[in-house]
Amino acid sequence: MILIADSGSSKTDWRVIHQNGKISQHRGVGFNPYYQTSEEMAIQMRHDFLVNLESEISKIYYYGAGCSVPERKQEVEQALRTIFSHADIIVDHDLAAAAHATCGHRPGIACILGTGSNSCDYDGEKLIGSRPAPGYILGDEGGGGYVGRKFLRDFIYGDMPSEIRKELEERFHLNQNMIQDHVYRQPFPNRYMASFCRFITEHKAHPYCYSLFYDSFQDFFDQHVCKYQNYQDKPVNFVGSIAYYNSDILRKAAQDRGLTVNIIIESPIAGLTLYHQEKL
Repeated sequence: MILIADSGSSKTDWRVIHQNGKISQHRGVGFNPYYQTSEEMAIQMRHDFLVNLESEISKIYYYGAGCSVPERKQEVEQALRTIFSHADIIVDHDLAAAAHATCGHRPGIACILGTGSNSCDYDGEKLIGSRPAPGYILGDEGGGGYVGRKFLRDFIYGDMPSEIRKELEERFHLNQNMIQDHVYRQPFPNRYMASFCRFITEHKAHPYCYSLFYDSFQDFFDQHVCKYQNYQDKPVNFVGSIAYYNSDILRKAAQDRGLTVNIIIESPIAGLTLYHQEKL
């Protein structure tokens, strides 16, 4: 049996390809070796879904945020080996997942717009270029944490429309102390900031909320897509909840930059499952 994982900072999609071709699925918490130790990830992985498969899984393909360098890949592999001690484990970057799921065997630019953001240039077989990914404090343009940070900053400074602020206060009982506690004292501040994107998406007909996404997507294009050679001639593909649920704004922002947007999907896991089924 083969286990496939697509993991971001907020959630992990798991798929199992059984010997008879049947596919089972599960969604769990996210992992990122930049923000979690191998031991912390191992503890969270030991839930019933995975533990019950311990003796049956022979190969694991794990695609994850933060898995761009050997040291971080090794930490994820160590966490998985606490359960699957005899499996063949392959850990790869979430960019490879985005490229395999959206481009297949065709060249293109693959982008991630979820809690965080990232991108790569793909020649149809391998990644031939990528941009730095400095994380949610220094980067992640266009991602949920980036949009949410701007949103919460506007709340604190009083720079958002009064009707939006009033609804936030009534719905979430939001105040400056609460925000700063979550951002500076609680774990996973990027998830907390990104969580407000659901509210922003619900109100994207409002010019303020629309502009938050539009301007953030333009920042993403500036730092990512437009840095690749001949980017105007390549289809640009997206995975991630921010891209998927705000695809209308994303396509408009791309059109205004002369970019050709091809596929926008919420999660690459279905494409990854097909990609690895072909190898069986």
